[in-house]
Amino acid sequence: MQRIDHPLPGQSLGQHTTVSSFHFGAPGARPKAYIQASLHAEEIPAMLVAHHLRGLLEAAERQGRLRGQVVLVPVANPIGLAQRVDHKPMGRFELDSSENFNRHYPNLANAVFAEVRGTLGPDADANVASVRAAVGRYLHNWKPANALQGLRKTLAGLAFDADLVLDLHCDCEAELHLYTEDACWPRIEPLARLLGVRAALLASDTGASSFDECFSGLWWQLSARLAAGAAPGAAPIPLPQACASTTVELRGEADVTHALALRDAHAILAYLQHEGILTGDQPVALPAPACVATPLAGSQTVKAGAAGVLVFRAAVGDTLAVGDAVADIIDPLADSTVTVRAEVAGVLYARTYDRYVLPHDDLANIAGSVAFRTGNLLGA
Repeated sequence: MQRIDHPLPGQSLGQHTTVSSFHFGAPGARPKAYIQASLHAEEIPAMLVAHHLRGLLEAAERQGRLRGQVVLVPVANPIGLAQRVDHKPMGRFELDSSENFNRHYPNLANAVFAEVRGTLGPDADANVASVRAAVGRYLHNWKPANALQGLRKTLAGLAFDADLVLDLHCDCEAELHLYTEDACWPRIEPLARLLGVRAALLASDTGASSFDECFSGLWWQLSARLAAGAAPGAAPIPLPQACASTTVELRGEADVTHALALRDAHAILAYLQHEGILTGDQPVALPAPACVATPLAGSQTVKAGAAGVLVFRAAVGDTLAVGDAVADIIDPLADSTVTVRAEVAGVLYARTYDRYVLPHDDLANIAGSVAFRTGNLLGA
């Protein structure tokens, strides 16, 4: 295992911030997995999972089981980790710019299309190598203007050439769930089984420019643009989906226990073996899926209909029908109650930890099976 410390641009005089990456296996070995934890810095379960996964990877390396390579970043956001306001952690948005740490990643297909469009040929492996080289040059030439951009460049530089990208997060109060792009689902589905996710939410381009989509989106978007610009009758240029990425939501913010983290770390290790990055004595047995994948555009974000005290009537993990009560909002001054209800049928996979809400606040999410939303599917 090799540790590499990556300094970020200084934001103020005398201030130094570093991102540390841990590298397992031989440099350049394939397949390559990139795993990071807590890009939203208050989402602590991911860091504990990364801690236990590091120990498992160190043991696997000592045993000679690494066939590919794994890059692990157990603290992906040291900037956000240091942000506190009135004794409360503020790790989702950078305080200077108000930008979400998991937004505003570059569209890599747009960045390299002009450079690679005339260089790709009939060899799929050579095409993948050419695209990755072009992305590497683009990221190398990126001049970050501040520490936040430096963080994005550093993380992207570690992940851009990976075959697998796992971005570990959590929600407020939640069942284990994940987000991935449609093109990635066949390869991510075994991970969903091993983790036992209760909701797998699929989309192609959520509109959020999030970290994971930066790398998987490169391949299907570039392939589509190449096909659209091909001459009539020309042979298609082979360009596989060379990266599968996902955002994994490791339950809720308070779900920080060794038992859960070890369970998740072992599941991720088994997935790495399933993908051929590790060897093992026995093939990985995939359990039955705990959910059916559904479109992210079919997920209902339950909104508050009034201001008041929030009392949930549905728990995370409940399977709801249309019209089922999700929560009551009580106004103790007017002695009134507004009940908010499910508008789609599915699993309630996440809900807020706030218990006083204002009109239109987000209260919960239900994984519906029929797409009905458009635009930015992830929000702020």
